[in-house]
Amino acid sequence: MSSIPYNLYRASEVRELDRLVINEFSIPGATLMARAGTAAYDVIRLRWPDARRICVVCGVGNNGGDGYVVARLALEAGYDVTVYQLGDSKNLKGDARSAVRELEAKGLKPVSFSHQLFAGFDVIVDAIFGTGADREVSGEWLAAIDAINHAASPVLAVDIPSGLHADSGRILGAAVRADMTITFIGIKQGMLTGHGLDYCGELLFNDLQVPSGVYERVKPSAKRIVYEELKHCLQPRARTAHKGQFGHVLVIGGDHGMSGAVRMAGEAALRSGAGLVSIATRASHAAVISAARPELMVHGVETVAALQRIIAKASVLVVGPGLGGSDWAQTILSPVIESSKSMVVDADALNLLAGNPATGCAWILTPHPGEAARLLNIEVAEIQSDRFHAARKIQHDYGGVCVLKGAGTLIDNGVDPVGLCDAGNPGMASGGMGDVLSGVIAGLLSQGLNLTAAARLGVCVHALAGDRAAYAGERGIIATDLYAHIHRLVNPD
Repeated sequence: MSSIPYNLYRASEVRELDRLVINEFSIPGATLMARAGTAAYDVIRLRWPDARRICVVCGVGNNGGDGYVVARLALEAGYDVTVYQLGDSKNLKGDARSAVRELEAKGLKPVSFSHQLFAGFDVIVDAIFGTGADREVSGEWLAAIDAINHAASPVLAVDIPSGLHADSGRILGAAVRADMTITFIGIKQGMLTGHGLDYCGELLFNDLQVPSGVYERVKPSAKRIVYEELKHCLQPRARTAHKGQFGHVLVIGGDHGMSGAVRMAGEAALRSGAGLVSIATRASHAAVISAARPELMVHGVETVAALQRIIAKASVLVVGPGLGGSDWAQTILSPVIESSKSMVVDADALNLLAGNPATGCAWILTPHPGEAARLLNIEVAEIQSDRFHAARKIQHDYGGVCVLKGAGTLIDNGVDPVGLCDAGNPGMASGGMGDVLSGVIAGLLSQGLNLTAAARLGVCVHALAGDRAAYAGERGIIATDLYAHIHRLVNPD
């Protein structure tokens, strides 16, 4: 079993990898199927060593063929094996047909599925649909998926949970909720964002011994981004360094009752290494924030003229944390949007931007799905049904870099393959996490990283800090728990 690779692919790109392997690198499809089935069988043997009764649910395509190989190997090893066939077995062809014949030659004939309950099995293997599934699940297929999901047994999905869209992570009406998924040749991008993370369970990868030259022929649609691959951007500082070399971040926001948001963003920028951090907020908040965190330079701002004077001294802007939607917020936002300085646009600033769209080349937009829906004037469900499309559309319409937050955060600059961060955890679903992320990204921008590098590294640092904060448990993490971990992560060994 291999570690999870960085390159991610759409279903069509994985099919092209398959084609190259078979046609140009002369590895027969039957060999790939045998390797896939063997890899899946090995997972059962190693992860559930006490299992004796195995149920394999097969479709009529190559994914079903992988399942037949699993069943044959388990049968040969002495397991009690039941195989359910979905779809007309007459539609089996090619390598899958050969695989079922080999199984039948061992004395096991698949049973046609007719709404049986999957009870009493130690492991259920899902080999119904492969990466080509793109229609809503119905009929016996839906019944089988429901039966699998209602069974008490652990589930191993072969290549991809049936009913999960490989490109988007969308659920096609229903999908198998696997405890573990073993996928082959290329990671499908939809497995690592949106619903894909919940339905795949623990994800394993096997390249089926595909030659490395195959991967040089197909450009990935997305790439996993990880802290270990990006931390080189954080070089040691010279002994003669001074604060003026590491930028001046200005955080703008904090309408009445929301001073905490700007304070958290500001402190996150400091913890990320910004040389100076200022806050522009309501005048009534200035003394409170200064007393709580004296390293922040806090300005009460009630007029555009006052804000413009502070903007002139800053090198990087953050606008949106606690900004609200009042007349003050709208007035304050205008000179920020008109500025040519690098900036992070978050939270309420995104909501205001949605009502008065503009484009920029020097900003990073950091919407969560609700804010993304407002930016695109669609429903949240549409965002979540294809997060890759949503991130690309926001970047196209508004410019700069889009960071679409959520499980499997996406970073799209409109040029490179989309970056996907699969670190982070559900404990980070609490107030203030987005404010901290904005501050981290701005702090990195202020130290000279470009928009894409700051967005990617910032997302990874934030997510990994959240994972470290969750060592004692996910539930109950608060945003400020991340500060100490951020401090450590921006000082790599």
